Amino acid sequence: MQKYILSLLMLMSFGTRISAQGCVAIRTVGGLNTMEHAGMMHDGMHEGMKEVKDSSKWDLNISGRYFKSFRHYSGTTENTQRVTDGTDVRNFSRTMDVSLVRKLNEQWSIGIDLPFVYNERTSLYEHVSSLKGSPRFSTYSQGLGDVRVSVYKWLIAPKAGSKGNLLGGLGIKLPTGNYKATDVFHTSLTATRVGPVDQSIQPGDGGWGVTMELNGFRAINTAWSLYGNAYYLINPRGNNGVSTARGGVPTAAAIKYTSDVMSVPDQYLLRAGTNWTSNAFTASLGARFECIPASDLIGDNTGFRRPGSVLALEPGANYNYKKYSFYLYAPIALKRERPQSYPDILKTNDTNVFSRGDAAFADYSINIGIGYKF
Repeated sequence: MQKYILSLLMLMSFGTRISAQGCVAIRTVGGLNTMEHAGMMHDGMHEGMKEVKDSSKWDLNISGRYFKSFRHYSGTTENTQRVTDGTDVRNFSRTMDVSLVRKLNEQWSIGIDLPFVYNERTSLYEHVSSLKGSPRFSTYSQGLGDVRVSVYKWLIAPKAGSKGNLLGGLGIKLPTGNYKATDVFHTSLTATRVGPVDQSIQPGDGGWGVTMELNGFRAINTAWSLYGNAYYLINPRGNNGVSTARGGVPTAAAIKYTSDVMSVPDQYLLRAGTNWTSNAFTASLGARFECIPASDLIGDNTGFRRPGSVLALEPGANYNYKKYSFYLYAPIALKRERPQSYPDILKTNDTNVFSRGDAAFADYSINIGIGYKF
């Protein structure tokens, strides 16, 4: 019976962006952020002690992701009045990822992931007025996101009779996505100006990055198994210099606390859960944690970002037919948090008044896809 490490979804949050669904910009950087499962890209899948040969050299995956973020959080507290008053910011994210992996030999494989995005953001405060009852306008972005090229190696290779495997990956995230996308902002009912769209819907972040990942699997018996995934994107660049003033002039406070330009943040993702497999069908249930940290592992933390995290319950299903696999996952947010950002901390230390912005999150995301081996 084939055993699978089930697919990682999207920041992501992806974000990047569940992701940390929404304004917290966990970007999708190709595929579902990691290898679809740790059982892919090798010659033999095993069924108990019986080895099932698979001579496929290529693995193609095409997946789609959708979410709507609108619930505003500051810390772990939801600002419920935003939805009640109709002043909430709403992000609609639609992503299609195309990933192609080539097996080089029994130990090594290489892959490329291409994300294509179409984002919409509708708000009051970015346009005429932030007051209740003001007209609501939208901004959009679309195109290729940040491409990722990765190399994978079996740290514990799958083989007949073994109960587990572990796949490691190291990659480069290229700044192929447009991080300076612009659209029209309404300064009044009759006047407009053009400026960069919000960071949360920019197709790219403008930085070169390094990705690290682990994908693990452990069989319990012929029906039940465990999976685990870890992914981290290191973005050394501090900020990308793109203005956050939406075509206007940044305030003196924004310049003072560095939030006048967009940051290029790190992001990470953790997953763990259990699978139940019957013939060609696998159902899964696990936990998923996505995060945009307030500080990066390498580089400075200047610039505007909305740090945040989402802990989600992640049900999923996978069906295999010959060389095809079909999968559907829908993480449901359990806990959302928006901590202080670096500019928030600078402002707090300068004024001795606690400062923390908010961020909008989604209740859930929908991820659906198809894979093909050839």
